[in-house]
Amino acid sequence: MHRFKVATVAVLMLFSLAACGKPKTFAPLPDDMDLGAKDAKITVVEYASVGCPVCAAWQKEVYPAFKAKYIDTGRVHYVFREMLVGGGSEVTVASAGFLLARCAGKDKYFAVNDAVFASHPEVLDTPRETLQGIAKSAGMSDEQFNKCVTDEKQIEALNKRVESNARDNEISATPTFEINGKKLEPGYRTLDELDAAIAAAGT
Repeated sequence: MHRFKVATVAVLMLFSLAACGKPKTFAPLPDDMDLGAKDAKITVVEYASVGCPVCAAWQKEVYPAFKAKYIDTGRVHYVFREMLVGGGSEVTVASAGFLLARCAGKDKYFAVNDAVFASHPEVLDTPRETLQGIAKSAGMSDEQFNKCVTDEKQIEALNKRVESNARDNEISATPTFEINGKKLEPGYRTLDELDAAIAAAGT
């Protein structure tokens, strides 16, 4: 589990030098990225950071089965909300990773996030090289990549999303899961634990 910290995004420094509440928060927000049936009876919101090792472990070990069981079958509307947690390379990776995913477009957003998660722990040691490789896989040139991760307007928008998620929805650590507006205790959740929470929300 990683604790939230409002970050002044350090990604500009790293990349320009080189060329981790309240009810009803499952209501859609304008900048939400989501998968599955929007009219599903159950909405699962995940607050996470692509720079968070615990989030990356959940993504590798639980998410594929969760997606197959709930998202792909239309039983759950899944919403991913961006957070910046930890410090040092974790914040840098999260910031640049989210910027990259947004630049790639909504149809590639989750594929880019998945690629960043899958690149742990290497991405924390070589963030620029690893993320640049992910960008190329998403069809972006080096010039597009550099422009994307140093776009001050988009960095400001990311920080506003993160601060809003933390403040308005009382998110202090990642990953945090919310089932129809009811938050689970922050931290890694097994599929069995999510099964139980989803079953309870549906009754």
